[in-house]
Amino acid sequence: MQAILTAFDEQCEELAALLDPLDETGWQRATRCEGWSVADVVLHLAQTDEVALASVQRRFVGALEELAGGLDPQRNVDDGAAAMVARERGLSNEALLTRWRSGTTALRNALAAADPHRRVEWIVGQLSTRTLATTRLAERWIHTGDVAEALGVVQAPTDRLAHIARLAWRTLPYAFARDGRELAGPVSFELQAPSGKRWHFVPDSEPATVIEGPGAELCLVAARRVAPEHTSLRGTGPDAQAVLQLVRTYA
Repeated sequence: MQAILTAFDEQCEELAALLDPLDETGWQRATRCEGWSVADVVLHLAQTDEVALASVQRRFVGALEELAGGLDPQRNVDDGAAAMVARERGLSNEALLTRWRSGTTALRNALAAADPHRRVEWIVGQLSTRTLATTRLAERWIHTGDVAEALGVVQAPTDRLAHIARLAWRTLPYAFARDGRELAGPVSFELQAPSGKRWHFVPDSEPATVIEGPGAELCLVAARRVAPEHTSLRGTGPDAQAVLQLVRTYA
């Protein structure tokens, strides 16, 4: 858990370094998230951090209802997030940055104090506190990239992506079930880290499908920021194509 929280802290620092010097023009720059400015992306992060904090504190449903303002809980997750942002759009940049920073600190402290194995409520159902922490790291990394791209900054990959790649690997059954499909057999990831190290995510039994290539590219595919055919990722086995189509790091 400590390694995940350290990566969480580092990712927050990377995003803060992009946000701190922004003027009004920078905050209003369009991102690759359709219809969202940099300010909207940060508002989304602040909102979802607040929901995550509520989850750790066992008040998930009430917090989600308050932020959603009556939004149907069965609604599409992406549509729900867009509606939440639209509902609170218009905060001053200073207030927004303060809200994101304070929410990040509160969530980080709550995660550090929690039992990493305790089950908590989340959008997709119950998951461990450790997995919740990893999903928050993943979303931070994804949206740091969105902000960086909007500002014309190149986001250099780091080895903290190992946590995100592992999350994508572990949640493959969920990704397949979400699409109404089942894995034909176990899957392994054999990935190259940005540092040149090797990441081996392997099942307990012999894998039926193996995915190989750069770990950073796998994370971008799982984040729905790059199409698999535009990467050097490759796979063998019955589920190779489906894994690269369905792998994800978020609800």
